Order: sequence, then structure tokens, then C-alpha cells
Amino acid sequence: MRRVEVAGERPYEVLIGAGVQAELGRVLEGTARAAVVHAPPLAEAAGAALETLRAAGVAADAVVVPDGEAAKTAAVAAEAWERFGRLGLTRTDAVVGIGGGAVTDLAGFLAATWARGVRVVQVPTSLLGMVDAAVGGKTGINTAAGKNLVGAFHPPAAVLADTEALAGLPEAEFRAGLAEVVKCGFIADGEILRLLAEDPTGRRHTEELITRAIQVKADAVGQDLRDTGVREFLNYGHTLGHAIERIEDFRWRHGEAVAVGLVFAAELAGQAGLLTPDEVARHRDLVGAMGLPTSYAGDWAALQQVMRLDKKARGASLRFVVLDGIGNPRILTDPDQAWLDAAWAAVSSAQPAAPPNGATA
Repeated sequence: MRRVEVAGERPYEVLIGAGVQAELGRVLEGTARAAVVHAPPLAEAAGAALETLRAAGVAADAVVVPDGEAAKTAAVAAEAWERFGRLGLTRTDAVVGIGGGAVTDLAGFLAATWARGVRVVQVPTSLLGMVDAAVGGKTGINTAAGKNLVGAFHPPAAVLADTEALAGLPEAEFRAGLAEVVKCGFIADGEILRLLAEDPTGRRHTEELITRAIQVKADAVGQDLRDTGVREFLNYGHTLGHAIERIEDFRWRHGEAVAVGLVFAAELAGQAGLLTPDEVARHRDLVGAMGLPTSYAGDWAALQQVMRLDKKARGASLRFVVLDGIGNPRILTDPDQAWLDAAWAAVSSAQPAAPPNGATA
């Protein structure tokens, strides 16, 4: 079992390894009641969590929500709040989120808002959830205007990244999660890039890659919980990525959209003279070797409009995380429209837009 410490006002541990879900009883020992939030496909994992909690003396109940991004709506949150009320969940109780990034986002938001804040323990079951959504305390739901525009910063009490859950993860889902891993390599940890170049599937070094990606995020979050400084660099590739997700009504997986966003951001940095042609090509080549998309066909004008509503935007300014050399992220504000158009031309595809690998919302 590996541990990553996340610093800040409310420090916590991320445990990584096979079987760490069994630590749930220890983490919530002494808690009177817990609500275990999960989607229907994770009923078995949720059942195991309920047994673990009850064996530790915690009165635990399941709260079932829709799968995927369909869980992240105001209507679903309202139904869950009503369920919390019927269960008698109080401020000294806890929420447990079991599932992929969408469910842990929702569980964290529910915990942040119920009784003005209760503890949440995240048990991510996807690679994306382990390296991104469950760590860092960002919680949120979607609106018609965009992704994660309603939310709160609410650090978890603990994160249990049980790698046994990845054994049954569909290959396309695992591959999509690698987009967040390679992102961490580009912005901070060159060893991640080396490991993925050695094995683009990520399977030979899974636990090492997960630990390194979480450490990159922990280092940023420990300094900047509220996304006003170095934490913004974790959004590398996300400005266009989130816009693709929104335009496609979330039919694209998050990691697949971010993969295109990474290539776009590299092309933009190349236009700005911040990356060499070889460094730009390194993005495209590695992301492509990992089996992730590097191009997208869509309405450029519509994408730009959505990007201006992105959380990283400030007023009328369009802001992108770019690299000034590999491993050296910075913010590029209001880039020249010619640079944006050239970067878009480099990633746009003549093929009709369709979810990669048969992804669904």
C-alpha cells in the first residue's frame, strides 16, 4: 500500500493499492451514520463498503444515483438531499462516494452542501477518479451553461484508491483515465512521460503512475486549494476539453476530450513560441500512442463561445494553461486569434464528430 499526503488546512491521506477499501471502517471509526453514494453498476462494491462500515459500528445506508454525468444535475442532488434527511444524516456523520469521477464529484458536492458541510470519504473505482476527480476537494454538478459550474471546494477526509477495482474496468475507460496521468507528466513529472513512452498502455506501471499523478496533484492542492495559483496548472488541456464535452452533450469521455485539449494546448504554445516543434510533436505522438484521440471535428465558433464560460476564464479574458517548455506550465491570457485558429486547424478533423470508442453520455 502506498500513501500520498495532501497538505492544507484540512490534511488527509490518499491510500493506493490492492484492497485499500477495507480501510473504510478505520477511517470512519466512531462515526454514527454514513450515506454511501453510488451508481447501479457499483452495487457490489457499495455492498462491500456497507458491510465494512456496519462491522465498524457505523449505521450505513446506500443512496443510489444515476451513472456517469447523468448523476451531476441539480435534480439528482435534490433527491439525494431528501434521502439524507430521511436517513437523519447530521453534521457529525459522513458521506462515502463510490464510483468514477462523476459520482465522486456529486458525492463531494452533496457532502459540502448538506448541513453546511459533512465529511466525505472518496472511494474511486476508475483510473480517472483515482488520479483526478477524487483528490483535491473540487466538487460540482453540471448546468446547461457548462461543466462543473456549480460546486464547492470541500477536501475529503480520506481517499481510498483500491487498484483491485481497475481489473474489471473496460479498456476504453482505463485509457481515458490515462489522459489525466500524462497531463501530470507534461506539467510536472518527466518520469511519467518516460514510463508511458515505455508502455503506452500504462498497465506495466499502473500503481507507480497512479501514485506519481496523485503526488503531482497533491503538491498543487496543498499550496492552492481554491484554484487561484499553481493549482490552475492542473487544468492543462481542459479548456478545450471541457468545451468538447459540453458541445457533445457529454457523449465523449472526459479523458478523451482532454486528450484533444492537450494537443491543442501544445499547438497553441507552439504558435506562441513557447514550445519547439519537437515538443509539440511529442504531445501528439505520445497521446496517439496511448490510443487517445488527437483530433476533433466540431463547430469552432461554438467551442470558443463555450470556452469563454469556462471556470478558468476571467471576465472577457480567455485563458489557457500552456507550457513554456516541458514541465514548466504558465497561463496564456487572451492569445492572438491567429494563434488560436492555427492551433484549431492542427487538431480539427474533416470527419464528423463522434464519441471515440463507442463512448456514451
